[in-house]
Amino acid sequence: MENSGGISASLSASLQGRYASALYDLAAENKAVAAVEKDLAALGQALVESADLTALIRNPQIGRDAASQAMAGVAKLLKLSPLTQNFLGVLSANRRLAALPQIVAAFAAIASAARGEVKAEVTSAHPLSDAQMKALAAKLKAREGKDVTLSATVDPAILGGLVVKIGSTQIDSSIRTRLNTLANAMKG
Repeated sequence: MENSGGISASLSASLQGRYASALYDLAAENKAVAAVEKDLAALGQALVESADLTALIRNPQIGRDAASQAMAGVAKLLKLSPLTQNFLGVLSANRRLAALPQIVAAFAAIASAARGEVKAEVTSAHPLSDAQMKALAAKLKAREGKDVTLSATVDPAILGGLVVKIGSTQIDSSIRTRLNTLANAMKG
């Protein structure tokens, strides 16, 4: 596979990017991308919800065997596919479990890019309705020429309008930015 869908060089050059890319290639070879993506999403959620699991993967004093056994227990509990279980074993053996949250994110980005999706982060002063999210996704699809997956956050500090980030591009139509621009123009 050609660098898993053309992901940026910086992602594939990073340690977690290399692991995620290798896992993606293996999953694609085995026609298991969807299963592994689901597994990693479950693992990512478990890391968010469990301080104990996060402490486990970050603790350098836990030996390889103990870490492998603990991760095998987590894999069984979460009903992870054999491919994902083997991958966790490799991470444990290489003492790379601490990179798991970044690997989960990198795999999701690789899989999304391979499907031709574009991810956009939308920040608004108030929560957007489903209708507003659909309308925004449609406008961004027309602009990008690809399906756009939105992740929304609320930040009252922008006062109004939207800030949309797609990759390294930022579209800032927030009232805060407009006021700052006006204030700078008046300083002259």
